[in-house]
Amino acid sequence: MSELPSRIGRLLSPALLSLVFALPVVADDHAITLSRTEYAESLQGFWLGQCIANWTGLVTEMDKVGGKGVSGIFYTRHDWGKPDQPSFFGHTRKDLTETIDWVVRGPDEIWGADDDTDIEYIYQHLVATGPNTKLTGEQIRDGWLTHIWTDAESPHKGTDGKGENFLWVSNQQAHDLMVAESAVPPATSDPAKNHFYDMIDAQLTTEIFGFYAPGRPDVALELAHLPIRVTARADAALAAEFYVILYALAPVVDRERPRREQILWMVERARAHLPDETYTAKMYDFVKTRYEAGIPWESVRDELYVRYQIEGADNYDVTARQIFCNGCFAAGINFAASIVSLLYGEGDFKETVKIAVLAGWDSDNPAATWGGLLGFMDGRSGLEDAFGQRFSDRFNIHRTRRGFPVPDGIDTFPAMAETGLAIVDRVVRKDLGGKIRGDTWVIPQRN
Repeated sequence: MSELPSRIGRLLSPALLSLVFALPVVADDHAITLSRTEYAESLQGFWLGQCIANWTGLVTEMDKVGGKGVSGIFYTRHDWGKPDQPSFFGHTRKDLTETIDWVVRGPDEIWGADDDTDIEYIYQHLVATGPNTKLTGEQIRDGWLTHIWTDAESPHKGTDGKGENFLWVSNQQAHDLMVAESAVPPATSDPAKNHFYDMIDAQLTTEIFGFYAPGRPDVALELAHLPIRVTARADAALAAEFYVILYALAPVVDRERPRREQILWMVERARAHLPDETYTAKMYDFVKTRYEAGIPWESVRDELYVRYQIEGADNYDVTARQIFCNGCFAAGINFAASIVSLLYGEGDFKETVKIAVLAGWDSDNPAATWGGLLGFMDGRSGLEDAFGQRFSDRFNIHRTRRGFPVPDGIDTFPAMAETGLAIVDRVVRKDLGGKIRGDTWVIPQRN
């Protein structure tokens, strides 16, 4: 906690502020303005983009994690459209598609929730129905216990026929602590009680907080600070914060610049938040250097595997700890893989998600993160134009969770966007010192 103000100070340097607040529509020299109507369209794009990327990524999830055998022979760009290979655990996703290809839902179908979308849905519901914009540990614990099954009570079944609550590694351990000890976050990520504290979980459950504080990553980090620490500490928390910063900056990119330049501007701002000595920072720097050198993304991914999972560079010790599936759920290697797909995708939704899906490890998670980010930047209509088709706007949160006040557990992207919009209204007024003028947010520049 004591490190947070200093990192925010580095993040919001005068030079950065001059960039951030010189961007989209400027009301005057001291504020930015954003259209609420356009933001709602972007939030619909976020949910749609996440769903497309998440479900497409599930096809290759855990297929390629390194090590001996077929799991150690990584995919390349040439595998897109070819048969899906079994995961490390021996499963394929023929229920979705027999080939590595887009998994989409048309207007007459319904998107299913997954752990890449449902925890963010829970957090949005808790903030929307709570008295404040910043969740307390008790609110989070009570919300998790209300809306998440235990395996024993879940009506859903896994491939082994046992109860399935759609939580894994650190999320599961945090929930277990809430159930058994009534533990309150951040105690749920205490390394003494949760040895999965450096797994990927927070990277797929907290990005949405960035959208609640447009153009203000400092406030976004405050909103996300405790939700991140439900499951993450140290470098895993930093990786999640990196994503939150990107989401907070996405609304204020210079739309006149090429998308590649927008992405590079955002990632450099987020990199400023990472302490140089951390493996998260070193992973980013390694990938960025290789990207700038023009090395093919597959080669960089292979180098990451050798550098971190075999050689344990930069004090990355996950493999040495002999964690199952070669540390395939770890925050670090998945963060590194995510930087590969984000940089090499250069802001193009399809290309970025394809690389994320093929890059390996817990592939649906980086795919969903960038699908949400780029879906926001493209908007729902932009995504549908890119794919040349209309998509479903219905979302079955009760596929994985329970107890939400929507008919038969089915929500819609327009309604979910309106909920997000109402949260931003509150954050603008209470946390950003801004105003709402008609359909416009006026957000003052931070002094």
